[in-house]
Amino acid sequence: MWKLLKIELFKIFKRPRTYIAFGAIAAIVFLIQVALRFDGKAYIDLLLNNLKDSFELSDEFKMRILNGYLICFLILNTLLIQMPLLVALISGDAIAGEANMGTLRLSMTKPVSRTQYMLIKFTASVVYTLALLLWMAALALFGSMLIFGTNDMVVLRSGGIEEMKSFDVLWRYFAAFGYAAVALTTVSALAFLLSVFAENSIGPIIATMSIVIVFTILSEMNIPIYDQTIKPYLFTTHMVAWKGFFYVKADAEGTTINGSIENLPAVMRSMGILVLYTIGFLSTAIWVFRRKDILS
Repeated sequence: MWKLLKIELFKIFKRPRTYIAFGAIAAIVFLIQVALRFDGKAYIDLLLNNLKDSFELSDEFKMRILNGYLICFLILNTLLIQMPLLVALISGDAIAGEANMGTLRLSMTKPVSRTQYMLIKFTASVVYTLALLLWMAALALFGSMLIFGTNDMVVLRSGGIEEMKSFDVLWRYFAAFGYAAVALTTVSALAFLLSVFAENSIGPIIATMSIVIVFTILSEMNIPIYDQTIKPYLFTTHMVAWKGFFYVKADAEGTTINGSIENLPAVMRSMGILVLYTIGFLSTAIWVFRRKDILS
């Protein structure tokens, strides 16, 4: 099993197109960091514009919150929406790519069961997903900390401003990236499932992105009938729950409670739903593949 996994990983990382995703992430992160480095104050003014009537915010406060922690939060809000496409590039090619090259039937001559073969393929896709996420974490978090430094972190919410002390932030990012790994694995499992039905990788990739886009739009709609019937069951609704690690509790005087999370049970419930989706997608993919008549 380990030897076959190494072969699959070698096949993934030897392709030049694999590194397109790494290059795209590096370019986006770099552009955001450069823009905020040179024009960050204007962006902060725009970000805080709606709070001017409720709070008196000094220039010193504005510059203090423009630090690596806030920059990483802004980057995550941007990139975690785009990353499903980058994940689907590999997962959608896992089985369909083999069929397209005519090597799928040959792969079945190896002394492994179809279930083992699928688990190895999916594991390799997950390793790629985690590598992509770690690359983004290194650039977005540690790169921003190096460029902008660290300080207390401010998160804007509809009810006002939440401020976290600098020593209470880093662990939240580790938790958020862990949650993002689960969310992206769910997308990987969906692309992997669709890959079983196709003879060309373009179909599963486009289908995965279409599903993610449609479900995301439905998740963002503020229509009461959707809130109660559709939203709770869409995996895209739960993919953004990583933000919950940055929503903190406050005491009776409105002071932030260090180390607290406002609604941890809701975050964990969302993570559990994503895990169930992943298991469902993967199980269905294995079930279909075991009954698939392989002709290519």
